[in-house]
Amino acid sequence: MARKRTSTYTLLLAISLFLLLPATAQAQRRKPARQVQEDSIPLFRGIAVGTDLVGPAMRALADYGQYEAIVRLNLKDRYYPIIEAGVGQADKTDDGTGTRFRTSAPYARVGVDFNVLKDKHDIYRFLVGGRIGYTAYKYDLASPGVTDPVWGGQAAYGAEDVSCNQLWAELAAGVDAKIWGPVRLGWSVRYKARLHQKAGRNGEAWYVPGYGRGGSSRLSATFNLLLEF
Repeated sequence: MARKRTSTYTLLLAISLFLLLPATAQAQRRKPARQVQEDSIPLFRGIAVGTDLVGPAMRALADYGQYEAIVRLNLKDRYYPIIEAGVGQADKTDDGTGTRFRTSAPYARVGVDFNVLKDKHDIYRFLVGGRIGYTAYKYDLASPGVTDPVWGGQAAYGAEDVSCNQLWAELAAGVDAKIWGPVRLGWSVRYKARLHQKAGRNGEAWYVPGYGRGGSSRLSATFNLLLEF
C-alpha cells in the first residue's frame, strides 16, 4: 500500500511540474530586459600616423607605385576619420613601340572607416568605409617614331607637361590589429570607381597618381603600418 501511495505521489509531482513549466517560462519572458549601460568612454580615443607598404614595394618592383602617409583619428573606438596623401610615380616604356610614359604628382584621399565588430574595444578591428580621392597631375609621353606607310621613314612624336586631373571614389574593407605597444598592422581591399576625369590631348593617361592604372574602375590592396597614440 505504501508503495502504491509513493507511486501516486510521484506521478502527481511530475504532472504538477509539467503544468508549472509554461507558467514559469511566461514569467521569465515578462521579466524586463536588463538595461545596457550607456558607453561612457570619451569621444576622442587617439590618433594614428603611418604609411602604406604596398606602394613603395610596387615602385621598386614595377613601373609604377606610390609613397603614402596616413593620419587617422579614433572616435569612441567605432569611427575612424582618415586622410591618405602621397606622391604617385610611373616610368613605363612599352616593349613593342618604345613609347615612354612618365609622371610624378601628389594625390589625396579623405574618408571614414567604421569598426563593425560587436566588441569595439578589442585590439582587433574589422573596418569598412569609403574614400574620395583627387589628383591634378602632368605627364610626359615620348616615342621613337612610327613608320610612314606611304613615304617610309620614321616620324617621332611626343608631348610634355600634359595637364590632367581625376576625381574618384573608393569602397574599403579590411582588418587592423595591435601588435605591440602603439604599433598596429592592417590591410584593406579597395574598389575604385572614377567619378570625373579631365584627360590630356593625347587621351587617357597610362597611370593616374593615387588611383593606379588607367580605367573606369579597379581593385587594389593596402598593407598599413601605424603608430597609434
